[in-house]
Amino acid sequence: MRILVVEDNRTLADGLAAVLRVAGYAVDVVHDGVSADAVLSAESFDLVVLDLSLPEMDGLEVLRRLRAKRNTSSVLILTARGALDERVKGLDLGADDYMTKPFEVSELEARIRVLLRRRAGLHSARVAFGDIELDTTTRTLSAFGQTLDIPARELSVLETLLFRAGRVVTKQAIIESLAGFDEDLSENAVELYVSRLRRRLAPYALTVRVARGLGYYLDRIID
Repeated sequence: MRILVVEDNRTLADGLAAVLRVAGYAVDVVHDGVSADAVLSAESFDLVVLDLSLPEMDGLEVLRRLRAKRNTSSVLILTARGALDERVKGLDLGADDYMTKPFEVSELEARIRVLLRRRAGLHSARVAFGDIELDTTTRTLSAFGQTLDIPARELSVLETLLFRAGRVVTKQAIIESLAGFDEDLSENAVELYVSRLRRRLAPYALTVRVARGLGYYLDRIID
């Protein structure tokens, strides 16, 4: 899952990005409204964490422009501006949630998980496919009650496929879910992660299939 943090306090922005990366998200950071508007016009994100008091362009204007372009990225406003009329305005402009500073990181992470599940059309923190189950709260994978040890990058690929189970996921979508715009991740790397995933999933009668020219999708292995 790919997140954009829009925050002019660089210390806070870097701290948030570090926490979210440890949680397994691909995170990009910008520090002003004009940069945010430009990035959101050119890149795709699952979630935007948006401050309102931004230099060069106010966060509410960034949000207004985002929705005017029919961009459906989830938006979590994170700001010191906690007055009721500010919250109402932000929600009316299309924000999905609103938190005021100071805040607890654990609550922010929980709200992000809820928004990402909602975006994927999920109603539970646990996502199952065949005999495997992913707990999106702890980001642990299990099968038959046993936790499976799986590297972070492969787990992120699997999470992207699980969140879109039944649909083909393009290589580009997988790349975007793994890396920010300052990280060069090749299609060959995605193919390597998918190959390793196939070996890990085989004991559970699951595989990652190729839709030629389109991308990948999870499927069951039927004898």
